[in-house]
Amino acid sequence: MATRERHAVGTTLPGVVPFDPPALTRLSWELGSRVIDDEASARVGRWECVGSSWSLSVFRVTSETVVVRVRTPIGRQRFYGAAWMDLESDLSKLDAAPSWERSR
Repeated sequence: MATRERHAVGTTLPGVVPFDPPALTRLSWELGSRVIDDEASARVGRWECVGSSWSLSVFRVTSETVVVRVRTPIGRQRFYGAAWMDLESDLSKLDAAPSWERSR
């Protein structure tokens, strides 16, 4: 598994995810669920970690904002808000990571 430098302070994605955007905001489960269920929200993609039950989905919620949903192996959902410009290039890292595969 690839390692990455962690930010000294602030919110980060779980270590199993092969990228870490520079500015994330942790959202409550209630807020994250409500935002991605809104009709204006569009799923950009979903990825599953090979050999485990981690998954990650990215939702475009405004023209410049995304919500990342991470499902843990025990089924908990964690939500993070990020700027699209900070996350867009990271999605290619997820596609290239041998331990993650895109699902439909």
